[in-house]
Amino acid sequence: MLFAVHTPRVNNNDDQVRLIRLLVEPGRAVRRGDPLAEVETEKAVFQVDAEQEGYVISIPFPVGEMVDVGSVLIWMGTSADDGAPEGGPESEAEGSVKTAEPTAKARVLMQQYGLEGVPVPAEGSRLTAEDVERYFQQHGSSAARAKVPPPPPAETLRAKAPGTEEPLGPEERGMLRSVLWHRDEAVPAYLELPCDAEPWKRYAEDFGQQHKMMLNPLLALMAHQLARLAARHPKINSVIVGERRRRYDQVNLGFTVQADETLYLVVVQHAGDVSRLDFVRALAELQRKALGHKLAARELEGATVGFTSMERWQVSRHVPILPPHVSLMVAHTSDGRGNALLGATYDHRLLTGRDAVAVLRQLAIPLTDSEI
Repeated sequence: MLFAVHTPRVNNNDDQVRLIRLLVEPGRAVRRGDPLAEVETEKAVFQVDAEQEGYVISIPFPVGEMVDVGSVLIWMGTSADDGAPEGGPESEAEGSVKTAEPTAKARVLMQQYGLEGVPVPAEGSRLTAEDVERYFQQHGSSAARAKVPPPPPAETLRAKAPGTEEPLGPEERGMLRSVLWHRDEAVPAYLELPCDAEPWKRYAEDFGQQHKMMLNPLLALMAHQLARLAARHPKINSVIVGERRRRYDQVNLGFTVQADETLYLVVVQHAGDVSRLDFVRALAELQRKALGHKLAARELEGATVGFTSMERWQVSRHVPILPPHVSLMVAHTSDGRGNALLGATYDHRLLTGRDAVAVLRQLAIPLTDSEI
């Protein structure tokens, strides 16, 4: 049976969004919460996730197209053999979600929840307040975002001094997505612990000499230990989707790399399953590509846990932003005199301070693989 994924209303003032990226293709099986596409307005980039499991059947619009809010963005089916609907992007198929004229009470609730333009399904010939309440409860935090007052018009956000507006580049849009996830989705908290830098320093020096490495592998080794901890403790390697916890099947370690004026979050896939040496080599290759601005898109996607360090600048504190769909980002700093600091930004919807402290304490001292 076919069902539709409708184009969301990202901002109350926008009746159209631009489809900027597709994350699936026809025939792909997806689970609830899997990312499907990214749409963009003048103010934000928003990721559209699957609300239920199924198969991607067809995608009516090409990337770059302006799409009406509420229109069918992607057709999905309960079976891979479901046929695509006929009649173009706006066609509705038998068994798909249909909308109806709201009652007065339903209209008030939709305004209260910010659901104007959202195709809320109706059980009868009219959309009732009960239908709206049911939809709001089922969609959890994704619908709750609409309770936040709408942003002011773009005119009021512009700087008062004269200037020229220009579009953001791909890396800048990625940073914007991270900041919006941190601000709008996660409930970020931060804590930090001082630690003795000497054990890690000695371990990294011995490891580098043993494997004849030209560069100090300290940060890569710490990141690998975090990846192994996430593999051992799945709660670290999880994220909140609606009102459910999504446990990732693999650990993908995101690691920040500053290349000129660009900050990348490179991603080592399956980081919790590889040896320390293989991880260090894989991360070194990603860093080399980042410095040359030659990273492939897949090398910047899918982080499930993150690590960042500002040791090179010897800052006293670093409070990182949570990347999209990541619940824990560990920060490392050192003053070069044997004093180090480990911090953690974590999504308090999923992790407690106790969880974050436990991770930092285990990261403070290098462990063997059997100890992790």
